[in-house]
Amino acid sequence: MANPLRIVFAGTPEFSVPPLQALLNSEHKVVAVYTQPDRPSGRGRKLLPGPVKSLAVEAGAPLYQPASLKPAEEVEALRALAPDLMVVVAYGLLLPETVLGIPRLGCVNIHASLLPRWRGAAPIQRAIQAGDAESGVSIMRMDKGLDTGPVYLTKRIALAADETGGSLHDKLSVLGAEALMEALPGIADGSLQPAPQDDAHATYAAKLEKKEAQIDWNLPATDIERQVRAFNPWPVAYTRYENANLRIWDAHAIDGVTAEPGTVMSATREGVDVSTGNGLLRITRLQMPGKRAMDAQDFINSQNIQGMLLG
Repeated sequence: MANPLRIVFAGTPEFSVPPLQALLNSEHKVVAVYTQPDRPSGRGRKLLPGPVKSLAVEAGAPLYQPASLKPAEEVEALRALAPDLMVVVAYGLLLPETVLGIPRLGCVNIHASLLPRWRGAAPIQRAIQAGDAESGVSIMRMDKGLDTGPVYLTKRIALAADETGGSLHDKLSVLGAEALMEALPGIADGSLQPAPQDDAHATYAAKLEKKEAQIDWNLPATDIERQVRAFNPWPVAYTRYENANLRIWDAHAIDGVTAEPGTVMSATREGVDVSTGNGLLRITRLQMPGKRAMDAQDFINSQNIQGMLLG
């Protein structure tokens, strides 16, 4: 590229790391990295840097960690950087309209869905939970709406039969970096123009809540399987068992004779088979409170669960 771009990057979690690394490795100049303030973590509640901050420090990139971008002094600090473009990836803070208008080429976002499907906070998990056949990333020009801006480019991938929230997260993080680098030349020279989204086909990916993770055994086994996969590694699907929360890490729907939903029909080395509203759910990896996650075979060696009613 004849004229490398001056880019401000804004992101916080692990998902944002591959795109930032791609920019740092490119001919473009990352003039600043914005990330959320350090958060207390662990039992000691010590302030720990996020993944993006760690990479920025390692790379020697100028780092900014404002609690908000709304104050006038923060807006002016960003303006002083004279960015051509701002790239936003899971930053976690709202960009005011005053900020959206600062970069010469605007602000672009890497969104982990095929917009307009799954606008919102949890597109990865909602795609799995809904049984979508495919997912992907969208390079979107940001506007004042929630993921409503026009889209420069999308990249698609098929979802694997055993796709989890964690596995799809990792795939889309890398795909997002590839899509960004593919789109940048066209964004820079104006040859790539964003297409408006069709609002009639928009769906909303609500933020994940811990209370959603409890399994309703009256649902079909296929629905519960998708819930288990979508909520792995967080918040992790669970059911009540002996007055405790039994976490379900891996499971899949199978055919078989059923009884009252929640009844453990069999417990073998192949898995713990639980009756649902339609079909059986075979649990293959699970975890008791305070214990490590274990395969079903190890679990049944210490627990006589067959015939019990879960939930």
